[in-house]
Amino acid sequence: MGSGKSTVGQILAVKLGTNFLDLDDYIEQKQKATISEIFNSKGEIFFRKVEAEAVKQLCNDSDSLVLALGGGTPCYSDTMQFLVNHPNVVTVVLNISIKNVSERLIHEKAKRPLIANLKNEDIPEFIAKHLFERSFYYNQAEIGIQTDTLSVAEIVGTIQSKLL
Repeated sequence: MGSGKSTVGQILAVKLGTNFLDLDDYIEQKQKATISEIFNSKGEIFFRKVEAEAVKQLCNDSDSLVLALGGGTPCYSDTMQFLVNHPNVVTVVLNISIKNVSERLIHEKAKRPLIANLKNEDIPEFIAKHLFERSFYYNQAEIGIQTDTLSVAEIVGTIQSKLL
């Protein structure tokens, strides 16, 4: 959530000569509704089910793809287990400090249903709680990068070097 996955993913895909897809954008297109609308009308459980199915379909049907997942995606429906066991998938987690991700997300609250109704001062605690809960899944990624002091180009370069 807010770590720069889409920004990094787009540039990485260009460098690798492959396609990029943001999972949230893909789901919005397929469901003909925004993520917030899906959460509000059908609930988080429905969204997580659609999300898990989309990940499996995209990974199984794509020869080459940089796929930016939502922050919660690996934590539901055995998705992380699927990803780490898939022979053609390399998992990457972008780690960012609570302070930095909170500052980013305050400006994107309307697009983020999990924090849309939080007061700005409550966001750091919410982020800390979610990062703690999700750390078991994030720690399974094959490549982990602490991004706080790196530029987007440096993050992309680090991922590229670890892929080779």
